[in-house]
Amino acid sequence: MKTKNSGSLLFIIGAIIFLQSCSSNKPQTADNTADSKYVLPDSLLKTITIDTVKNSVYSNAITLTGQVDFDEDHVIKIYPMVSGVAQDIRTALGDYVQKGQVLAIFRSSDMTGFSNDLATTESELQIAKHNREVTISMYKSGLASKTDSLNAEEQYVQAKANAQKAQRILDNNGGSSNGEYVVRAPISGFIVEKNINNGMAVRNDNGNNLFTISDLNTVWVMANVYESNISYIKSGDSVDVTTLSYPGKIFRGKIDKIMNVLDPDSRVMKVRIVLNNPGYLLKPAMFTSVSVSYSDNKQMISIPSSALVFDNNQNYVLVYKSPSDITIVPVEVDGTKGDRTYISSGLQDGQLIISSQALLIYQALNS
Repeated sequence: MKTKNSGSLLFIIGAIIFLQSCSSNKPQTADNTADSKYVLPDSLLKTITIDTVKNSVYSNAITLTGQVDFDEDHVIKIYPMVSGVAQDIRTALGDYVQKGQVLAIFRSSDMTGFSNDLATTESELQIAKHNREVTISMYKSGLASKTDSLNAEEQYVQAKANAQKAQRILDNNGGSSNGEYVVRAPISGFIVEKNINNGMAVRNDNGNNLFTISDLNTVWVMANVYESNISYIKSGDSVDVTTLSYPGKIFRGKIDKIMNVLDPDSRVMKVRIVLNNPGYLLKPAMFTSVSVSYSDNKQMISIPSSALVFDNNQNYVLVYKSPSDITIVPVEVDGTKGDRTYISSGLQDGQLIISSQALLIYQALNS
């Protein structure tokens, strides 16, 4: 009987030791923190960040695919105003050009004709001017009639108008009087399209542009919205745009325009996002991922994402009351948007939490 009692006692002691060893591996949550003697050192207290738990509007997000495109409001296509043959192309695809810079020079019979027209009309103007002066003088002397004087004045006015017209035509086509047609950049920007090479003949009636210039200071992102997501999209919604070329870099903007028409083949609706493009990082035709934020007016507890500690398949937050009163609280995460995490259970509005170096303090509490 004594041996039997001794065996039972040993079994109970062993079970207690086993349970204690198991419990020692669990984080010190709100139920067992009272026994902890950990006090946050002053040196560490000065470096941590303490945030207040608060209710906020729950912000959801959907992800769209998209592509960088030119800002069509800042794109200029350059067409030939005359026919001719390219003899001096001075720029290449991708070059940055200044407004007024010479892009190409053409040898043009049209320009020769414009120059000849100007020379002819200027000569006729000089003759008409001389005849006018002579007729006025003769009229004053009684040697010419008033009708003669009026006719001479009319011929002078017409000759002057013809000369001015010929000058405008020449000026509008580069102003060269030696048969050359000079193409200049109308704006500063990048040559993003080039359809001309030396020796090529061009006509002013074939509809093909010579160059396209875009300043690229702003670009468009055209994003694809599937039918199931259309109800979540509104003009003015904030978006975060990312690219494969710049991992981790976020380009922020807003939806500028909703096209309101579905493509019959892809079944998507296009939305336009205008982005500033400092450093010209975004290139037309780049693929993008577009995260669109939207709200359904649902209130939920939110905390800085840096306050979360993940351990043993569970999220925890450190609730702070004083350097000697820090509680490890398990929480349920509903979602994360940017640097904010939304909590469905475990925290209350107004509580103080540690949002920096939380993992270090968590490990100290459990050591």
